[in-house]
Order: sequence, then structure tokens, then C-alpha cells
Amino acid sequence: MPVMLSSLLGVLLAVSAASLAQSQFSSLEERMSEAEFRAAGLHKLSPEELAALNAWLKARLGGIPETPAASLAPEDDRIGFPARTDRRVIVSRIDGELNGWGQDPLRKTRFKLQNGQVWEQVDTSRGDLKLVDPVVTIEPAALGSWLMRIEDYNQRIRVRRIQ
Repeated sequence: MPVMLSSLLGVLLAVSAASLAQSQFSSLEERMSEAEFRAAGLHKLSPEELAALNAWLKARLGGIPETPAASLAPEDDRIGFPARTDRRVIVSRIDGELNGWGQDPLRKTRFKLQNGQVWEQVDTSRGDLKLVDPVVTIEPAALGSWLMRIEDYNQRIRVRRIQ
């Protein structure tokens, strides 16, 4: 009997903790300032879409306490730049013609991508090829650096994002 009682008590505690967490949930509108709400583009949602998003968050987060906004700020606050913690692979195309890179040692080659990003060569590698709109993959590398690979070309170029 004592084992059954302790099991029942455990279930009751779990249920009451879950219901308490659900009752402590605050919506996005309550958690965010007007500026944060607009910056995230949430003002564009219909009331039904916003309610669905809040319901989804409530179901997954429940009563998790709000994280202070300062801890969520990206380290690199230049608009459109990935935060230093955001190290995902980028796949895009070079916008227009690529006529090699590294030919002029005094001037770094810049690569304008179709997604609007601009990357600059930071190593001394050279490449002599002519391609139009080639697919490129930019991958995170060691010590916060990035490597760009051109599809079907077996060489990587160390780059940094400048725009």
C-alpha cells in the first residue's frame, strides 16, 4: 500500500506542477515590449495566427520563466549579420559572374551572393575559373572563421562577412 500511495502522490504532484506552469504562462504580447514585438514581425500576424503561436508556445514552454532580453541579444548587433552564436551553413549563389579570386594580392576579392550577403576573401588562395551564378556553401570553421566552397570545385576559400 505505501508504494501505491507514493506513486499516487508523485502523479498528483506532477499534474499540479503542470497546471501551475500552464497558469503562469504569459503570451508574447505580455513578454515583449512593443518594439521587440514589431522587430520580430509579430504585428503582421492576424489575431488567429498570434493565438495559435501563443498556444504552441504554451504547450511546449508552459511556465518556463522569461529570459531577460539582454541575454538574448546577439553579440554582433549589425543588422542582418549572424550572431556569433549563429553558426549555420549558408547555401546561396554568387550573384552574376565569378572571374576567379586572389589575383590581386593588394585587394581582397569580394563575393556578392544572391541572398544579399557580401563576403570577402581573407586568405591568399587563388582560383582561376569563370562561372556564372555558381552555387556556394559557406561553412563555419575553427576559431570563428568561415570557409566558402564553390559547387563542383575542390578548393575552399577562407572568407569573412562584410555585409
